[in-house]
Amino acid sequence: MKVSDCPTTQVEVRIAARPAEVWSWLLDVDLPARFSTEFQGGGWVEGAEPGLGARFRGRNSHPVAGEWETVSTVTGYEPERLFAWAVMDVTNPAASWRFELVPDGDGTILRQWAQIGPGPSNLTTIIGSMPEHEEEIVAMRLGELQANMQKTVEGIKALAESGVPAA
Repeated sequence: MKVSDCPTTQVEVRIAARPAEVWSWLLDVDLPARFSTEFQGGGWVEGAEPGLGARFRGRNSHPVAGEWETVSTVTGYEPERLFAWAVMDVTNPAASWRFELVPDGDGTILRQWAQIGPGPSNLTTIIGSMPEHEEEIVAMRLGELQANMQKTVEGIKALAESGVPAA
């Protein structure tokens, strides 16, 4: 597996709340910082409101890659169904992400999906210094992403099921 293969990972959880109740939690781009060991927080850029083409900034920290900021652009926005974004360059993103909401009886399946690449990132810089280990590095990175994504969807589940409305 190489970055040029644009590898992906996905997690999901069933939430005992309707999509409309889960949706508002997804639009808080700072929320995953409560659960992730890497994502440190973020916010909408220049007073942007959630919607197609809106941009938000995120801050990250990783023991190997250090600290960095990115700007992401919303590439998919279908209320109560899809919230997707590309990191950095929309046409050649460092990564792509999405949340999907699927109605499931009286609840919702929440899926979070991520794709590495194809564009440059801290990961490609690290791989550039050790190209012979690219497959191991990519596999390790997918595992890190998946672990943080699982914590995030479980955290959103707990919040949505708590009955407390999103801010």
